[in-house]
Parts: sequence; structure tokens; C-alpha cells
Amino acid sequence: MPRLTKIYTKKGDEGVTSLGGGQRVAKNSLRVSAYGTVDELNAAIGQAIAHGLVSLLAERLAVIQNELFHLGSDLCFLESDKEKYQIPQIEERHVASLEKLIDELTAVVGPLENFILPGGSVGSAHLHLARTICRRAERDVIALATAEPVGPYVPQYLNRLSDALFVMARYENHQRQIAEPLWNSRL
Repeated sequence: MPRLTKIYTKKGDEGVTSLGGGQRVAKNSLRVSAYGTVDELNAAIGQAIAHGLVSLLAERLAVIQNELFHLGSDLCFLESDKEKYQIPQIEERHVASLEKLIDELTAVVGPLENFILPGGSVGSAHLHLARTICRRAERDVIALATAEPVGPYVPQYLNRLSDALFVMARYENHQRQIAEPLWNSRL
């Protein structure tokens, strides 16, 4: 586990930061942007949990927050450094776990019959916001992957997570007996 004895180092004052392997890169690089958006996603999930979600979702999201730290470490190390440092990474099992969760929650809320507007309960609204941040993180990772290699399961994980957050938002409304706000295409 990392031990931080001092929070500020002043090493980033000139607009550069260090990757996990020690390489210095610009703070606006594709890689830093990608793991920064993942960090923002994790904070949005924490906010959703803090506002109060049904226990099943709060418990599962706590696990996902930990997995997002795996994903962040996956992104902050170059592929060539991962074996050397033995860092936690996103694996196929993480993607499969999200797929299982999506299937379980969908069995409760039923199939989607119309487009849903973000909202309903406070918790659902927070989950929808996290979903949109997750989609941005996915776009950032895809942009990075066009320039340099990334972990093979990182894009898949973010894609499934955004789907999971959508179904979780539906589940939160369902469990709170709040009707899903539906898109009215005729307004």
C-alpha cells in the first residue's frame, strides 16, 4: 500500500506529473486525462452512495469503487511497466461480474420499453450523472488507446459499467417505488 507522508510535492507546479513507472508527462496528456476522468467517476459514485441508495446498490458500488482504483492503476502505468510493478489491473472477471449484476437487476426492473430521462429519486439522478461521467471516461480511454496501448479489459469494463449504472438507476427508482421519468417524443 502506498504511504503518503506529504500531500503536496510541488513537482507538478510546471504542468507535468509522474506516471506510476516514474515517466514525466504533461498533466493534459491523454493518459492523465483518462485516469483523471476515472477518478471523477469514482467521486460521483461516492456521492451517490453518500446520498443514500438501497443497500444492494450501495454494497455493490463500494466494490466497484475499489475496482475503479484498479482501473486507475491500470491506466497510470504504461503497459511495458505493468509486469515489473505487479500492479492491480482490470481483468475479465471484473467485466463478467458487471454483466452478472446487469442481468440480475434487469430481471427485477424488466426490459426497457422507452427512453428514460435521468432523474426520479435523488439516488437515481446521481447514478445517471455517474453514468455520463463513465461514458466520458470510456471516450477518454478510447482516445488514449488510439495513441498507445492500454489494458485489454479497461474499455470493456467502462462500457459495461456505464450500462450497469443505467440499470442501477432504474433499480433505485424501482425499489423506491418512484416512476421512471420517460422521454416524451411528442413534446
